[in-house]
Amino acid sequence: MPASQPRSRARDRNNVLNRAEFLSLNQPLKGNQESRSSGRKQSGQAGAAGAQNSSPKERRQSQQLPEEDCMQLNPSFKGIAFNSLLAIDICMSKRLGVCANRASSWGGARSMINLLGITGHGIPWIAGTLICLVKSSTLAGQEVLMNLLLALLLDIMIVAGLQKLAKRKGPYDINPGLLDYLTMDTYAFPAGHASRAAMLSKFFLNHLVLAIPLRILLVLWALCVGFSRVMIGRHHITDVLSGFVFGYLQFRLVELIWMSSNTCQMLISIW
Repeated sequence: MPASQPRSRARDRNNVLNRAEFLSLNQPLKGNQESRSSGRKQSGQAGAAGAQNSSPKERRQSQQLPEEDCMQLNPSFKGIAFNSLLAIDICMSKRLGVCANRASSWGGARSMINLLGITGHGIPWIAGTLICLVKSSTLAGQEVLMNLLLALLLDIMIVAGLQKLAKRKGPYDINPGLLDYLTMDTYAFPAGHASRAAMLSKFFLNHLVLAIPLRILLVLWALCVGFSRVMIGRHHITDVLSGFVFGYLQFRLVELIWMSSNTCQMLISIW
């Protein structure tokens, strides 16, 4: 034992880390620890005093700010794709709005484009269907006209309901016209003219015997009516495309609830 003690002392003297200049590597100085702890205490006391002096409203705001100002640093792929498609839709719709106002590049053709849009409006079609129904004398004609009237009324109600739910504004700040207010076509999604044109063209193609040139002109008319709403700045491109889809679905719905000749005669007699 006495021999081992001198050896351990010699080993400690030979250890470089035991020198005074290397003591800070082994253990921190007490003065630094005390200064750091005192600094933390002072900052904690200052923060507590500031929290006590602040009003409850400011404390609530300070607690809510981190949650409100947080950013989603890793958004989902679906969110990125949807926002990108929405931005492309808005940009392309604004570029295609060549008749949005008189100062646009095709501002002189605005009256002609509006006239084309009127051919797809619901009020003229309902009025024309009623006139033809009064003058019709055949049972087959009355059956077709009564179901056409049902399809037009369903189109107005469905499009108005969807627009109230979506409440999407058009690419340009354009006020709806009087006829638009009558059919409750005041928002952009879906495009009522596009849905009505698609539904009517499909209805006539299925229930009227038309020559091939007339069938082609009917399809072209529906496309022109739909995209004329983009040209005057009332609808986006996706509004018109969705209007075509809803118009086809409305036609399928009318086919499912098709009223027979007896039902149509009973409704006509009541009317």
